[in-house]
Amino acid sequence: MIYTVTFNPSLDYIVDVPDFRIGLTNRTASELLLPGGKGINVSIVLMNLGIASTALGFIAGFTGSEIVRRLDALGIKNSFIRLEEGFSRINLKLKSIDGTEINGQGPAVGGQKVQALMAQLGRLAQGDILFLSGSIPASMPDDAYRRIMTALDKKGVRIVVDAAGPLLTNVLDCHPFLVKPNHHELGALFNVRLDTRTAVVPYGRRLQELGAQNVLVSMAGEGAVLIAGDGSVYEAPAPKGVLINGVGAGDSMVAGFMAGFMARQDYADAFHMGLAAGSASAFSETLADRQQIEAVYRQITGCPQGLPLPAAAARETL
Repeated sequence: MIYTVTFNPSLDYIVDVPDFRIGLTNRTASELLLPGGKGINVSIVLMNLGIASTALGFIAGFTGSEIVRRLDALGIKNSFIRLEEGFSRINLKLKSIDGTEINGQGPAVGGQKVQALMAQLGRLAQGDILFLSGSIPASMPDDAYRRIMTALDKKGVRIVVDAAGPLLTNVLDCHPFLVKPNHHELGALFNVRLDTRTAVVPYGRRLQELGAQNVLVSMAGEGAVLIAGDGSVYEAPAPKGVLINGVGAGDSMVAGFMAGFMARQDYADAFHMGLAAGSASAFSETLADRQQIEAVYRQITGCPQGLPLPAAAARETL
């Protein structure tokens, strides 16, 4: 079974405002309202690949109710813990100015609610996969991910961590199965600038020395690098395509990687799947569907065969 945790989910309001002008009234040319947050994005991409998952985390207020309503409509199982105060955040993504976002803070999460999540996660078992993705509310400590991984130690759960800064460094000695920093985040950890795929490799190995099993580094237009648990290194330039929307590309990459790895336990397949899924989402208005991912996968591999996907996905939930 597969689970994603989004501590601070959102409604993502994605707008296109041509000729945006500061200090004046601007009007949108297009609008999208989507359930967001890195773990939720992973669940959506997995669903698009035909793989079931359960989305976990915290929701609050009318925005939290709308997040759940939209996930239900998409057919994504979820078991969010409701907070009595505040409301789940709304994040504004301005498409016409690439990379410009205004992200909300999200509600405070009290200790009892954290314990309720820990109780849910305590029921994970051998063979389950858990994605820990994204930021946490300011009310929670930086070792939140570490506490989860410590509680699940020796249960045989494969854990993927897609986070930056202390959230990542605090869990390395817990031996996450996969970590996925981008090259800026990886460089910030070691106070260096990493602009090429070759430059990334020694610092990815440093993360392995600190405990990570597999290190997948996304590099936007430069492609990606995988430093695998068996010592091999895979790297590839970015596939050809037009960047339309970078939101969720990294989340798509980790979803694609794990989908590929579950299918064949093969690092090359997993790497190509991750790169294809991340790139396909970047080339799409929304998170990529299976057909879009398959088209990019064939471009990367040059193979006419279909995607490497698990034969079936577990349907049970917590």
